[in-house]
Amino acid sequence: MQITILNGPNLNLLGTRQPEVYGSTTLQDIETMCAAKAEALGASITFHQSNHEGTLVDLVHEARTTSAGLIINAGAYTHTSIALMDAVASVALPCIEVHLSNIHARESFRHTSYLSPVALGLICGFGAKGYELALEGLVAHLRKDRS
Repeated sequence: MQITILNGPNLNLLGTRQPEVYGSTTLQDIETMCAAKAEALGASITFHQSNHEGTLVDLVHEARTTSAGLIINAGAYTHTSIALMDAVASVALPCIEVHLSNIHARESFRHTSYLSPVALGLICGFGAKGYELALEGLVAHLRKDRS
């Protein structure tokens, strides 16, 4: 079972970018954690980060033929990208939206997500642990669909 994990703009700066909001865990730490969690769940991951909206759209399209599901932390594109929302809707893969911080406890512009309406679920506010929770939920969902 292959899962694609996509990370949006500025997430490459995790560990140094606003650690009071996002913590000190790096994106490489999260990738390592996700690979171990996926293996424990009997799955595997592909893990990507891009600061470019079109690249993320292309990666969603690619996942249509390579993956059983998506986990996306779209960063700021969560609140702005109709193109990314359309891509997720178009590939018809189960998708879980993840955010390190609680977007609903932050600035009001962060309260709107274009991804949530096309996502299976949303996990926010649990830091890097949110990725593990997303993997657990997505794998459980995929196994349920196959039985």
